[in-house]
Amino acid sequence: MATPDNRIKVMQIIARMNVGGPAVIVAQLMRGLDQRKFEQILVTGYCDGDEADYLEEVATDIQATRIAGLGRSISLQDDLRAFLDLIRLIKRFDPDVIHTHTAKAGVLGRLASLLAGKGAVRVHTFHGHLLHGYFSKGKTQIVIEIEKAFAKGTKVLIAIGTKVRDDLLAAGIGNADQFRVFFPGLPVPKPLNKQTQRSQMGLDSEKIYCAYVGRVAQIKRPDRLLDVAALLKERSSSVHLLVAGEGELFEQSKIRAEQQSLPVTFLGWRNDIDEILAASDIAILTSDNEGIPLTLIQAAFAGLPIVATDVGSVSDIVVDQSNGYLTQTTPHSLADALEKLERDAQLRELMGQAGKERATRYFSLERMLKDHADLYQGIHNL
Repeated sequence: MATPDNRIKVMQIIARMNVGGPAVIVAQLMRGLDQRKFEQILVTGYCDGDEADYLEEVATDIQATRIAGLGRSISLQDDLRAFLDLIRLIKRFDPDVIHTHTAKAGVLGRLASLLAGKGAVRVHTFHGHLLHGYFSKGKTQIVIEIEKAFAKGTKVLIAIGTKVRDDLLAAGIGNADQFRVFFPGLPVPKPLNKQTQRSQMGLDSEKIYCAYVGRVAQIKRPDRLLDVAALLKERSSSVHLLVAGEGELFEQSKIRAEQQSLPVTFLGWRNDIDEILAASDIAILTSDNEGIPLTLIQAAFAGLPIVATDVGSVSDIVVDQSNGYLTQTTPHSLADALEKLERDAQLRELMGQAGKERATRYFSLERMLKDHADLYQGIHNL
């Protein structure tokens, strides 16, 4: 169990470290927890071909133990092999705490922990959930039953937002005493000059730029984003969209934008998100479902007002009419909110400042690391 020097041994297990919120949070835990108190190992699978690997693109300083078959794809043979590899790894590392992240790793990691027989305390983080917008009603019910069963053998369930927790409890997953809400934490970005960043990116110094940062995937609704762009064009708006990210709908989204001459620039996968946000005036999110999107926290730290669909725990970041607008999921609602900000530079400034203050208060890296350190120490000492 514990190391001879009394450090707490923590095994972080995540299906894959694709560019996105869960990977960023896990990377910050690996970097930020006090090495004098914690010995950590990161266990993960491989990203799919249409995904960027965060460990290769950004967090090149973090070492990971890779297990084939632990990634997104479902395959009975590969999943079984990954499951057996996890059991062997747990027996070898002998962790005090096994902390699983994302749905597939949560199932395989917690089951492997039970069968490895090492007595580690199990913690699972819901970085979002699969209850809306992913599966049919029948498949969603299967997901719920699986999560209900595994919650019974999990000491602590972490939700990264209040709405995420409330949705899971409403579905009968876990109980209120098991849950903790730990907001993600990010380092404060270094101050950057807007005009300098625009010049370096070759952007127009006079235009109003609205940044979308994230996967170009169905749940994120890039079609809705392009519908918004079409409305902006129809209304002769000066807002231009910057899309930083790729995914399975990237190519067809690009083709549509080109065919319709929409005011959109596709930047692809980027590791300079702070610079892109610094060059922008507004941030947007058009998803059907979210956990608590880190890209919006980054936007808030950058002092940008935010326009976002009112889904998942986005409302933990965006307070409607304070640091942005929470809208219905219709393109017209999103476009209307963008136009309000387009017309009023002072409103953009006031909302951006309110967002920066909220991010500093609730989404600091120090707060997130303390939450996890206190949790690990508390459950280890029980």
